[in-house]
Amino acid sequence: MLLDRYVGWAVFRVFLLVTAGLTALFSLLGFVEQLSLVGQGQYRLTGALSYTLLTAPGQMLQLAPVSMLLAALLGLGGLAKHSELTAFRSFGVSQARIIGAVAKLCLPVIAALFLIAQFIIPPAQQAAQRARAAALGSALPGLSNGGFWAQKNGVFLNVQSFAGAELHGVTIFSFAPSGGLQSMVEADNAAPEPDGSWRLTGVTRDRIADGQTVMDNPAMLSWKPFLSTRQLQLLAIPPETMPPLALYAYVRQLKRQHQRALVYEQSFWRMVAIPLSLLGMTLIAAPFVFGPQRSGGAGRQIVIGALLGMVFVLVQQITGYLGLLLAVNPAFSALAPSLLLLALGGWLLERGGHASRH
Repeated sequence: MLLDRYVGWAVFRVFLLVTAGLTALFSLLGFVEQLSLVGQGQYRLTGALSYTLLTAPGQMLQLAPVSMLLAALLGLGGLAKHSELTAFRSFGVSQARIIGAVAKLCLPVIAALFLIAQFIIPPAQQAAQRARAAALGSALPGLSNGGFWAQKNGVFLNVQSFAGAELHGVTIFSFAPSGGLQSMVEADNAAPEPDGSWRLTGVTRDRIADGQTVMDNPAMLSWKPFLSTRQLQLLAIPPETMPPLALYAYVRQLKRQHQRALVYEQSFWRMVAIPLSLLGMTLIAAPFVFGPQRSGGAGRQIVIGALLGMVFVLVQQITGYLGLLLAVNPAFSALAPSLLLLALGGWLLERGGHASRH
């Protein structure tokens, strides 16, 4: 409908501007934080700037619900300021219909955010971390304090660092079904081969048989991993920046192996909560646009939006930390704030519509 397109476009233009502004603001704060590392190793100002730009898409994804709230407040507030909402209402258009037009805008936004989360954020995050780690002369973030661990069917893999596709500081433990250690392989480097195997060099191998340990140092050893190099690199970045589909697949894999997946599950459900948060933020804006607060102008709407956004983010973080601390169901702890926001927004919209009819 023409009305849906008109209202949606009015809000979408503001959404783009607000998203760009908030992403730039938080990226600037991140850049200032990176300046404390400038001068260490080979890390320079250009490296800090590159890291900030590469991590900006992740910032944008996390800020999307707050951006939608501000866009709804300012976009609809602009229409109210020019009496366009009053004109719509005089033709019998309800508040729910106008808010519904904004809610329809959330669908293409959600699709775009999914594509960004799936295809843009993970490689950008990996590139940012690799470049910074190389400049600082350290392992990738997330690979410190003992490196990265993975296991399957009694085989435990430990990786200390990545350099492109090559891995450094690789240790492989193999355990028998009874739980006894069968072998331990330590390699300085591991390079992926075209057939999917790893070529291990700088190898020290210890094999245990009949209570005796036999050690040898083969010049090269081929090993078939249970994770690809790309999977390892994805798992080395923070769970919240992993591709949604890869994160979902990894959670299922951990559950099949009866391993704890609480952190990864919560990160996945937080991604699922983003669309709900967008819709909730749209609904929550209604009473501030159609109520008496609209007379305060854009300044008051920005303050209201910023406060609501900060409260929501704070509640979301608190429930997330409490969920991890108390081992609460990840879906519940991640989705609860967004579902409450949706319920509150729907109640306020219904209340506002009922009040306008009397």
